[in-house]
Amino acid sequence: MKNKEESVKCREGINVLSLCDGMSCGHIALDRAGIRVNKYFAAEIKDIGIKVTKQNYPDTIHIGNVNKITYKNGVLHTEMGSFEIDIDLVIFGSPCQSFSIAMKTDMRVGIKDKERSGLFLECHRILSEVRSKYYLMENVASMSQNDKNFISNLMGVHPQEVNADKVSPELRKRLFWTNLKPKSKIEEKDIQLNNILLDGWSDRTKARSLLVSDSRPLKTPVKMFHRYYSTGFTTLIFKSEEHYLKCVEEYQSIGKGKQRLTAKELDDYKGNIFNGVRYLYQEELELCQCVPVGYTKCLTRNEAADILGDGWNIDVITYFFREINIF
Repeated sequence: MKNKEESVKCREGINVLSLCDGMSCGHIALDRAGIRVNKYFAAEIKDIGIKVTKQNYPDTIHIGNVNKITYKNGVLHTEMGSFEIDIDLVIFGSPCQSFSIAMKTDMRVGIKDKERSGLFLECHRILSEVRSKYYLMENVASMSQNDKNFISNLMGVHPQEVNADKVSPELRKRLFWTNLKPKSKIEEKDIQLNNILLDGWSDRTKARSLLVSDSRPLKTPVKMFHRYYSTGFTTLIFKSEEHYLKCVEEYQSIGKGKQRLTAKELDDYKGNIFNGVRYLYQEELELCQCVPVGYTKCLTRNEAADILGDGWNIDVITYFFREINIF
């Protein structure tokens, strides 16, 4: 049998196993890094993620549920069939909701959540079976120290922390457990949120990290502003800087000196000062994640917000993938 490096030379590209694939952000990053892909196996069960992948990468081999994957004696066994294949790169970012600081405290159970963050254990099992030359695992930087230590002990490496604000108009601090070791720091780009807006103005230099919850936006302007201004959640765009200042003044007037208002107290608000505030457009959401414009065009705006919130920042992943040497 040929060794793996000889096999890669013959096929002039790498074989990739992407677990919890989402919308194939890993494939975009490999393209951007100039790494030729021979076969890309995507394990994903979220319909909208699969839909986007099929639209952009029709040759992707979809293999279904992560929990039903095993690898033994050079054969990848899945619920969609078995494949005799050498895997060069395994990538995954198991669902992070119950690790994240954005989750309510009583629901932030980390690795114990078998249906979401606990999928890490299944992904790690598969990685151990495959023993690929390269691997990368991503998750939120806000997880507990106990969970971080647990993952590091299993992965055998300490995580590298990178904030996507270095290369994009979005705050997105993430941890990466990988044997890809860039020799220099990520090259910073001066991209601010206002640079990518199709219209309007933001008081922030960077958008807040995209989340799945951005797919469930509020619709009442005053309550949109309330959530944005009082909690810091989500990213709100204003018609202009003057509009933003008027909104702040109106909100403080409603509160009449109160330190904090509740959404309930805004139910009877009849003014129109907040009219015109908006959330990020679909194209702007894509740009925040360094995703090619139009990549999610087969989805609605809210569907795109969902899958992009689950996804990776492409330029950050590209930073690691440039260390892949296929020969």
